[in-house]
Amino acid sequence: MMTESRHRIISRITNETAIAAIGLYCMAVVMGYGRFLFTATLPDIMTQLPLSTTIAGWLASVNYIGYFIGALIAMFVPHRLTWQMLIVWTGISIVTTMLLVVPNLSLSWWYVIRLLSGIASGVAMILSSSLVIQRFSVERRSVLSALHYAGIGVGISASAILTWWLLTLGYHFDIIWLVAGITSLPVMWLLYAIRPADSDLSANTTSERLDSHHKDQRFSVHQTYINFKRSLYEASIGHTKAILLLSASYVLAGFGYITSATFLPVMAAQRLTTQTYAGLLIWLVVGIFAMISNPIWGALAKRIGEIKTLIGLTLLQALGMFLPLWFDGALGLYANAVILGLTFVGMVSMTLTLIKNINPDYSNLLIGLATLAYALGQFIGPLVTVALAGDTDNFNAGLLVASIGLLIGIVLLLFFRRQPQGTA
Repeated sequence: MMTESRHRIISRITNETAIAAIGLYCMAVVMGYGRFLFTATLPDIMTQLPLSTTIAGWLASVNYIGYFIGALIAMFVPHRLTWQMLIVWTGISIVTTMLLVVPNLSLSWWYVIRLLSGIASGVAMILSSSLVIQRFSVERRSVLSALHYAGIGVGISASAILTWWLLTLGYHFDIIWLVAGITSLPVMWLLYAIRPADSDLSANTTSERLDSHHKDQRFSVHQTYINFKRSLYEASIGHTKAILLLSASYVLAGFGYITSATFLPVMAAQRLTTQTYAGLLIWLVVGIFAMISNPIWGALAKRIGEIKTLIGLTLLQALGMFLPLWFDGALGLYANAVILGLTFVGMVSMTLTLIKNINPDYSNLLIGLATLAYALGQFIGPLVTVALAGDTDNFNAGLLVASIGLLIGIVLLLFFRRQPQGTA
């Protein structure tokens, strides 16, 4: 009776545009807040706690290694459990956001919370994409997928606006994170409303399959590893070189963009000392251009292909990393923000499209591998940046290394393009 009553109160949403909008909201929560609110609030965090640049870099990297772990977990989530696991990990993302309101948290707890937040972001990003995009018709999939992924830019913009608003009211990062978590709560209700139509049947089927699998495999870690190894072998037969080249370029893409994506507001606070909220305004610029970028690059990819579009985006992002080195004032930072927003979501979209097309029968596995590669680059990036920044907290060397990494990535993409799979 209680279950039936709950279903009557929360009606199931089936409209494709509404589902895309819910996907956008989910991406804004788990990516915009779960990962990038840290960037918006980092200058205030470093002032209030206070934190050194080195510790800030480690907190960023811990979150990104969590994203790596989350992507790995998502690869092993059975398709029939996608919706349930998405609910769980989105909830964890919201809780870890609100936990930072707890006063006098030790640095160890900061590491734990940022790690869990990264894991939740990785799992929820992949599972939300899987659940939402498969609900779109073929005719509307391209447009509605772009709307779904625009959630990353929406979340970045929201993190900048929320941080600016509460800072001007005299609050600090702890209240900002609490409000972000509270405004994220409605997404749980909305995700419940897009539950699969056969959810009850799936639950029964799952139980039966689990019982059967227990009898045959005992769910051993070794058997899981054997199954994964077999799938990886089958996915890469005849495609090994293409997968390695694209994955390596994606590591460098993650490494390349993360310096700006983590420290851009801090760089603005250092350089634009007369502009109180320059860092947040610059971060807002990143979010706005991230929102509008995906439809632009999607349209271009239809005309010239994903690989040419990806090479162009990577070259443009590399140029953006050079601009703060060439122009020391506001121009270099704002131009970097525009280019960062325009490119990074498109690079993700193009790369994932390319790698899943290498062997469509194993698209989930290949997307998971690519996401692991991207997360690895993001983990390394902040550590290299803070090591190069030294005691002076000068990020120029980090930007230079990031741009060089992106240029090397272009070379790998050119080799990938010569592979038969790269031209498909």
